[in-house]
Amino acid sequence: MGIPIAVAVLTFLLTSPAAGPADRGRENAAEIWERFKGLSGTWEGRSTKGWTERLRYDVIAGGSVVLETSEDAHPGETMATTFYRDGERLMLTHYCVAKNQPRLEATSFENGGRTVVFTFVDATNLPSRNHGHMDKAVFTFESADRVVSRWSWYQDGRETWFEDIVQTRVR
Repeated sequence: MGIPIAVAVLTFLLTSPAAGPADRGRENAAEIWERFKGLSGTWEGRSTKGWTERLRYDVIAGGSVVLETSEDAHPGETMATTFYRDGERLMLTHYCVAKNQPRLEATSFENGGRTVVFTFVDATNLPSRNHGHMDKAVFTFESADRVVSRWSWYQDGRETWFEDIVQTRVR
């Protein structure tokens, strides 16, 4: 094979529209986004730490945001988490009882697109990364009526898994 032919083949391979990892990530983000929108309704959460909560998922803002509200995960407190697309990225912002608002990005899609891992990007009202905050969240869509979320806490240079929450739809 001569040099011009090899260059032409290499150019074709490098510029072909074959689906690469970034494309699959965008497809998975779109699929998971639709799963979050499908959560609309009332749910009950049971934590591995022993408490229960009432959750509500609402699709708001012209279908551009899924708002999750959580009541009584901490007695007398309500927290909220928003899920939304930022271009091709899938994001969440958690409005925490810790009085900060971490933003996490979907960085990994597993289990045939049924599990998504969100990792810390930045936060508001967080003086430094070492102050306590929710740092990672993993959502596994087991069925249309059952979702398991796992949250991690980061503080003083250490990440620890905080708890798992089994969410079931209230009928």
